[in-house]
Amino acid sequence: MFDIQTKYVFVTGGVCSSLGKGVSTSSMALLLKSMGYTVNVVKVDPYLNVDAGTMNPYQHGEVYVTFDGAETDLDLGTYERFLNQRMYRTSSITAGKIYKSVIEKERKGEYLGQTVQVIPHVTNEIKETIRKAEEVEGKKVDILFVEIGGTVGDIESIPFIEAIRQFSLEVGRRNCLFVHVTLLPYLKSSDEIKTKPTQHSVAKLRELGVQPDIIVCRSEKDFSKQELKKIALFTNVEERAVIKSLDVSTIYEIPLLYKEQELDKIMCEYLNIPYKTPDLSFLEKKINILKNIDEEVTIGLVGKYVELKDSYKSIHEALFHAGIENKVKVKIMNINSETLSEEELIEALSKVDGILVPGGFGRRGVEGKILAVKYARENNVPFFGICLGMQIMTIEIARNVCGISEANSTEFDPKTPHPVISLLDEQKKVTMKGGTMRLGAQKVILKQNTTAYEAYKSTEIFERHRHRYEFNPEYIPIFEDNNVVFSGFSENGLVEIIEYPQNLWMVGVQFHPEFQSSIFQPHPLFVDFIKASVSFLRKSPD
Repeated sequence: MFDIQTKYVFVTGGVCSSLGKGVSTSSMALLLKSMGYTVNVVKVDPYLNVDAGTMNPYQHGEVYVTFDGAETDLDLGTYERFLNQRMYRTSSITAGKIYKSVIEKERKGEYLGQTVQVIPHVTNEIKETIRKAEEVEGKKVDILFVEIGGTVGDIESIPFIEAIRQFSLEVGRRNCLFVHVTLLPYLKSSDEIKTKPTQHSVAKLRELGVQPDIIVCRSEKDFSKQELKKIALFTNVEERAVIKSLDVSTIYEIPLLYKEQELDKIMCEYLNIPYKTPDLSFLEKKINILKNIDEEVTIGLVGKYVELKDSYKSIHEALFHAGIENKVKVKIMNINSETLSEEELIEALSKVDGILVPGGFGRRGVEGKILAVKYARENNVPFFGICLGMQIMTIEIARNVCGISEANSTEFDPKTPHPVISLLDEQKKVTMKGGTMRLGAQKVILKQNTTAYEAYKSTEIFERHRHRYEFNPEYIPIFEDNNVVFSGFSENGLVEIIEYPQNLWMVGVQFHPEFQSSIFQPHPLFVDFIKASVSFLRKSPD
């Protein structure tokens, strides 16, 4: 729509981590996309891991998987859900990737004997890698957003701050914009909002050569015009460019909050691009539906990382999207399959309207998950098994429906006499952990007249995978003899979806549908699962 040189928006964070930079970045990108500009987003993580694939969910939240199979930071999921567009591996940069590439080039002699240094070699590599994200699906975007992970002042972030400083000199200051997201702490004892940490954070950023154009202030409490003026004065930023980012009932209100403060106009002015009123009507409609919902359905999320919401971030969001589509609020009850006793598990499960067992790895908490499947099957509670959850569903049905009492996965018991779940053939010689699973989007062929087909309304779908184990095809006949339906297969014959039609709704999928849900396009399986859970709720005695 617009014929402009690619513009760049660099987003940094200050004072502390977990401020919601990903939501802020996504919201700003959505504002410009809603004007008709094409956008893409890059996440820069300063850690030395090559990707997020081997990281513990308790430390870093879920591992998000892109359509083309990259294991990335969960912020890429936030970008996709806000923008309703795919991110690719070029949108994920880590210090590990950068240093790995630099070292490989040095080993090949590409630096022609130079002493390899952070400046210029590492910073040049960072800039070159950022530029690769300017093009998406063969087309150059109008505006590229780059979120720098971590907190200004972290030693590992310094090369990336230096790289974006150099970037602004190369493309020109009118072609890039610096946004600093920071925290304004509230001291309850004195009933004060403190601006000093923000002042220090911006001072540190300026020491590194970057002057922010816009400051986005995260705060749990509104702050006064006086405090806003103080921030502007001490950070050398226009008053109108100090933006409030207050706590709201849902993150999808943030773009509307920014628009109220004319952040969209400020960004266009600083980037020297034409302004057009963003069309956020669809988002407003969804939020209006949410605010007028009275009915609530409870979903039991059974896993071993439930204490940290970010461990199952995409699951939470997909359930939220499906709830709005069904005009119900989704309350998630976290049920720890590892620490709760059998009695406690059953008591918790008796209070829910639907049960979901998400993906994961390892044998910890497995028996608790199997018990959750058994409870769902015996009590006709809607059940959704995702990846490992599908494998757990397989084990439970094998043991308690098919009569194979010793059925198991070779992941949990390598010597099981009945490996109903076993290692994928191509995984049997794999020894490296990072980036070696079956990853990314794969075609799934659906069987008609099944729950899955009725949800998707299609015989071919593409869904994202992240697993090493699969349903053992040798056991298909005995499962079919016991009323299990295999409703989805990959092109090479791997089982992708199993159903147990004797229940109100009981579906297990080998892929991760949560990665393709957005508020604009809720995932059909989640929508159907919540619909079934609402039906169960309405049939249940008060």
